[in-house]
Amino acid sequence: MSIKRIELIDYDYITKLSIMPIKFLGQINLTTEETHMSNMEGKKVPQVTFRTRQGDQWVDVTTSELFDNKTVVVFSLPGAFTPTCSSSHLPRYNELAPVFKQHGVDDILVVSVNDTFVMNAWKEAEEAHNVKFIPDGNGTFTEGMGMLVGKDDLGFGKRSWRYSMLVKNGVVEKMFIEPNEPGDPFKVSDADTMLRYIAPDYQVQESIAIFTKPGCPYCAKAKQLLRDKGLSFEEIVLGQDATIVSVRAVSGRATVPQVFIGGKHIGGSDDLEKYFA
Repeated sequence: MSIKRIELIDYDYITKLSIMPIKFLGQINLTTEETHMSNMEGKKVPQVTFRTRQGDQWVDVTTSELFDNKTVVVFSLPGAFTPTCSSSHLPRYNELAPVFKQHGVDDILVVSVNDTFVMNAWKEAEEAHNVKFIPDGNGTFTEGMGMLVGKDDLGFGKRSWRYSMLVKNGVVEKMFIEPNEPGDPFKVSDADTMLRYIAPDYQVQESIAIFTKPGCPYCAKAKQLLRDKGLSFEEIVLGQDATIVSVRAVSGRATVPQVFIGGKHIGGSDDLEKYFA
């Protein structure tokens, strides 16, 4: 009987069982790494010296210089030039920087586990001059924040989990940490969520863009109308940022200015005047 029982053993099944603990151990390691993320509210930010390149000089910047006696918004992300970081996360903070300033924020910092050359190039490419770019090349600050995670599946190595925080005099008051989900979630660390926390009653204006060209008196009139209403806008200058082809494509017209507010085509300066009447 014992011989028959041995013959009935499924050796393929035993092989699968022998492999399973190894696979499961890998899953445990991944989960453990993800749980390194921690909420630092009420604690001081790590004391770190960042190696930055300013012009042709190496300049050391400390966390004390960045945070002491200041109110600072920080947002951190997996990497410079990556899709969500470049298309959504960074641009909106840069756009709303003047509004944050109105509500007591001294500086906005973007932190990434990238070297200073990459961060400087990213800043210039995005023209995000309202945000300070902080290179956490060795991941020291990110690790101290409990936000260093493995992105080996993407070939990134160790990177920052996506989060944002409000820091007052070096102490973290509020953190918005993206949920522990697969991929690269972007749900709570955005600029609008942070602004709602800082200024819950503030109504963010709709985005405004205006096509203009140099020397155009009607363009000057339209821009002044917007300024008189206290509205910020993005100016798209023909010959520099776009051509008349773009104007025709988006507005159906071949004249400037052409004003867009909140995704709606308003028209020229006379149309804008009627819109505000």
